[in-house]
Amino acid sequence: MLVNSVKKGLLVGLKTTWTLGKVIFPVTLIVAVLQYTPVLPRIIKVVSPLMKLIGLSGDAAIPLVLGNFLNLYAAIGAILTLDFSVKEVFILAVMLSFSHNLFIESGVAMKAGVKIWIVLTTRLGLAFVSAAVINLVWHGGSEQAKYGLIDTNTAQASGLVEILLQGLEKAGLGILQLALIVIPLMIVIQFLKDIQWLNKFSKTMAPITRSLGMQENTSTTMAAGLLFGLAYGAGVMIQAVQEDGVSKKDVTLAFIFLVACHAVVEDTLIFVPLGIPVWPLFLIRLGVAITLTLIVGTIWRRTGMLRRKGASYE
Repeated sequence: MLVNSVKKGLLVGLKTTWTLGKVIFPVTLIVAVLQYTPVLPRIIKVVSPLMKLIGLSGDAAIPLVLGNFLNLYAAIGAILTLDFSVKEVFILAVMLSFSHNLFIESGVAMKAGVKIWIVLTTRLGLAFVSAAVINLVWHGGSEQAKYGLIDTNTAQASGLVEILLQGLEKAGLGILQLALIVIPLMIVIQFLKDIQWLNKFSKTMAPITRSLGMQENTSTTMAAGLLFGLAYGAGVMIQAVQEDGVSKKDVTLAFIFLVACHAVVEDTLIFVPLGIPVWPLFLIRLGVAITLTLIVGTIWRRTGMLRRKGASYE
């Protein structure tokens, strides 16, 4: 059984890596090159006036743009190079935890069958609404933020060839990192499926998924996203949608939950070097995810949309 599980898991892992790699590689390469063009500075200039409405200075546009175009690590690297108050850093952390790595993670959601406008509207909406609420409610945090000891110096490429090589290197490393996570993960998941452990896990999670308006076969998708994030948990999520008969309604509700709260360990602990309290950050994400999923599920149920859109994926 173990050998067959490894073979099946390896094949699924390689297939998933190829599927996601076709999204991740070109996006990473393009954005890496754009850093050396006037495009990002122009975007920052356009976004800057909006920052004042949510209690942030114009410079806050830099980590927000980098975080959404690239990832949380790029955003935190930018924050560590700028002077912000504790309140500004916390607002940025909340916004970035809801909305980051938009291109790749939105592509992953599309691969699972979720409409792109749902993902973008939910993530960007949560980011800006939460920032506005925190700015209005919290009247403290005006002191200067103190960051951890992190070296953010990175070598700058010069010349078109060097820029392209650096972009290719980042894209290649991104795919390698994805493969190193996804392939072993899919092997383990396949083994757990073969010994019927996932069926037991689904039954254990059934009351939770049902309370959020989803069937118990959505629990694997939810667990993968919560633990590994949208990008790295995508292999499990896509496989669950294709093999476990997860309905359009359930996968959409699952992704609405997960875009608000995913990779809860990594995406929470990554903000520790910024010197902000991470427990409130985690509780905000979890609370918003539960509330939003329940609201959307209730609205769909009462308007009858679920009966019209509840078909399963083929």
